Amino acid sequence: MVTTGDTVPSFELPGTGGPDDEVPAYRLDDALGDGPVVLAFYAFDFHPGCTKQVCSVRDLSWFDVDPNVTVFGISTDRVFSHRAFAERHDIDFPLLSDSDGSVAESYDVLRSELLGHKRVAKRALFLLDSAGTVRYRWVGEDPETVPDLTPLYEALGDLSGA
Repeated sequence: MVTTGDTVPSFELPGTGGPDDEVPAYRLDDALGDGPVVLAFYAFDFHPGCTKQVCSVRDLSWFDVDPNVTVFGISTDRVFSHRAFAERHDIDFPLLSDSDGSVAESYDVLRSELLGHKRVAKRALFLLDSAGTVRYRWVGEDPETVPDLTPLYEALGDLSGA
């Protein structure tokens, strides 16, 4: 299990954020070179609870705490779905497609099945420092539980000295 104090596995995933005809690849190691990273795993684009979670992440003033923070949303949905979801809800951070669930599995946040869908991410939040060490971790075992983002936000403030 990946827990607080562990160094996380690296990854590279396709995601939103490029022009419509391009699908940029995002490497965790590149983001860590810029500063802390928030990973927000969620099950599905357009699911009401997941929409609430992702929009809550969108609405926090991350850059007021640390101007170098990178935020990634990660689910097993495809980039095409992520684009439509991001556009509809004005999501301003990249949504990454872990289409085979391998990244969620490496972070110990993969469900074998949910609502008839195989290999989907649990709702989970990780705050990583620039060395890739977990400074905050929350995993929702109940798929209906939406996380309280206050402890994550405070952990980022502690990490950044804000």
